[in-house]
Amino acid sequence: MQIDLTNKTALITGATGDLGRVMARTLASCGANIVLHYNNNEAKANELKQEIEAMGRQAMIVQADVTNEQQINAMKAKATEGLGHVDIVVANAVIQYQWTSILEQPIADYVSQFESCVLQSVFLAKAFVPAMIERGGGRVIGINTECAMQNFAGQSAYTAGKRGMDGVYRVLAKEAGEHQITVNQVAPGWTISDRDRASGTEENNDYARNVPLKRRGTDQEIANTVAFLASDLASFITGAYIPVNGGNVMPAI
Repeated sequence: MQIDLTNKTALITGATGDLGRVMARTLASCGANIVLHYNNNEAKANELKQEIEAMGRQAMIVQADVTNEQQINAMKAKATEGLGHVDIVVANAVIQYQWTSILEQPIADYVSQFESCVLQSVFLAKAFVPAMIERGGGRVIGINTECAMQNFAGQSAYTAGKRGMDGVYRVLAKEAGEHQITVNQVAPGWTISDRDRASGTEENNDYARNVPLKRRGTDQEIANTVAFLASDLASFITGAYIPVNGGNVMPAI
């Protein structure tokens, strides 16, 4: 048994980011062709495109502001023209901002999180799901966060955006399910990425001591879960919020 995405095309938003790059390489290693979305880092997008093409896969880069519906639609048109229909959509992009208390958090940060978490998800669904319906199947995967369950101090704008995203994905799973389209979320914990490896900050005992597995997860472990959900192995899983965080948060029944 193996994950086989041969002849599939995956779109990853925020593909030049720490998690996005590993997701792109991982899905390509499973056989998928990749549409690499970026916002500002065209150089990194081109570098990643070359890596994927060296693996024997097709790849293309597309620039878009994921909070803008017209740009999402233009991205869809370019992706379809360049690589054909998109079978797998991974919503990974999110706007970064400085966390602080609710009383001090600028309102603009709540707006940015709503736009990059909720509206991005809606725009991607409107752009890509109709063609999935016509073809009788597809995969929509959102990158959520353990913060949506933690609700810690200082997380309010991020948590609000991601909890709103969760609602959209759960409803979409019910609306698209009859067309054999699965809609799921992966919720990373505080994940080790290339940034940590470069700075030597992989270990953090204050965080790890509360994790049942007593460590931080890795970007590859997040990407592995995305690849599983993108594959036929997960054909009967939909509407799920899957923490990939060593048990740091556990959804209850």
